[in-house]
Amino acid sequence: MTHILAPLQSLKTGRWFKLICGASFQHLPTVRSLTLAYTLAGADCIDVAADPAVIIAVQEALDVAKTLVGDAQARGFDYQGNSPLLMVSLNDGEDPHFRKAEFDHAKCPEDCLRPCEKICPAQAIIFNRKQDDFSGVESQKCYGCGRCLPICPYDIIYTESYISTPTAIAPLVISTGVDAVEIHTKVGRLAEFKQLWQVISPWAEQLKILAISCPDREGIVKYLQSIYDLISPQCQEIIWQTDGRPMSGDIGDGTTLATVKLGQKVLAANLPGYVQLAGGTNRYTVAKLKAMGLLNSADHESKNQHYIAGVAYGSYARVLISPIIEQLETKEVNQNHIKATIRLEEEPELLWQAVQLAHSLVSQIKSQPER
Repeated sequence: MTHILAPLQSLKTGRWFKLICGASFQHLPTVRSLTLAYTLAGADCIDVAADPAVIIAVQEALDVAKTLVGDAQARGFDYQGNSPLLMVSLNDGEDPHFRKAEFDHAKCPEDCLRPCEKICPAQAIIFNRKQDDFSGVESQKCYGCGRCLPICPYDIIYTESYISTPTAIAPLVISTGVDAVEIHTKVGRLAEFKQLWQVISPWAEQLKILAISCPDREGIVKYLQSIYDLISPQCQEIIWQTDGRPMSGDIGDGTTLATVKLGQKVLAANLPGYVQLAGGTNRYTVAKLKAMGLLNSADHESKNQHYIAGVAYGSYARVLISPIIEQLETKEVNQNHIKATIRLEEEPELLWQAVQLAHSLVSQIKSQPER
C-alpha cells in the first residue's frame, strides 16, 4: 500500500521523500516541470535554489498540481492535494552544490570530440557552430556536478563557486511559501555556520524544518552536536541530511552506499531530530535500507528515531524524467516571434508519463509494509 501523508507526518513516520532540484540549478521550465511531476507523485518537499524566480516557478507548479487532484486520482495516483514543503538551500562556505562550470568555447579545437557535452547530465554544455548561436555552459542548467572537469582533454573547463549572501536570505524566509531552509556545511566551519545562523535565526521559529547537510569527515558527530546546541532552541524540526556522494545518484547503484554508511553513523549518535539520506541516492537506496532494517516498518512516530526518516533524490530524480522534459523542450512554439516553452500540464500525455516515472521512485519510500 502506498502512503500519501501530510509532509510532516511523512517525516515523523519514516516515509519522507524530498526532491532536490539543485542548490544552483536555475532553469525555470525544468524546475517547474520537476515540481509538478513529483508533487503529483506524492513528494513531501521540494528543495530549490534560494532564487526568487525559482521560488515563483515552484509555487506556480504547486498551484497547478492542486487543480489536477481529480485527474491524478482517476489515473490511480493517491495524490490528495497536499502541497510539499518548499525548501531553499544555503551554504556557509565553498561547496560543490554552489558552483557553475565555465569555459571559453573559442579555445576548443574544431576536431575535439567534446566528451564534456556527452557526459553532462543536465545537458548544460552546448556547441552551436553558427556565429550567432550560443556555445559553452548554459549557466541556468548547470548544477555543479563537476563531471566535465576531468574529462576535458585540453583542461580548459573550470568552476566558479559562490556563497549565499545571508542578508538576501531573510526576505525569502519570511516570504509566503518558503517553509524550510537547508544549510550546507562541513566539519570545521562552525564559525562560518554561526555567522549565517545569526542572520537566519530571527526568523527560525517561522520555519517548519531546518535541515543540516554535511558530508562525512572525521569528527562529524561532534560537529553536528555543536550545531544542534546552537540551533535547537529556535527550531521546530531538524533534519540531519547525510550527504554521501554529492550529485552522483545517476552514475550507478553503488553510489548509495556512502550515504547509507553515513546515515548509520549519524543515527548511532542519537542526535535529536530526523536522519535523511542524500548524495548518491537512487533506485537502489530504499531496497538497501530495507535489507539493513533501517526503515520504520510501522506507522509510529519517534523524534529520536532509530530508523532513517526519509530519502532525498537529486540527480537521479532529475535524470529519471529527463526524457519527458526533452520532449517538452522540442515542442517550443513561436509566439509573436518569441520562443515559448510549452508547460508540462499543456501536454497531458507527457505530464502523466512524467508522473508515472516520478511515482516509481516516490512510492518506494511510501509503500513500506505495516506490522
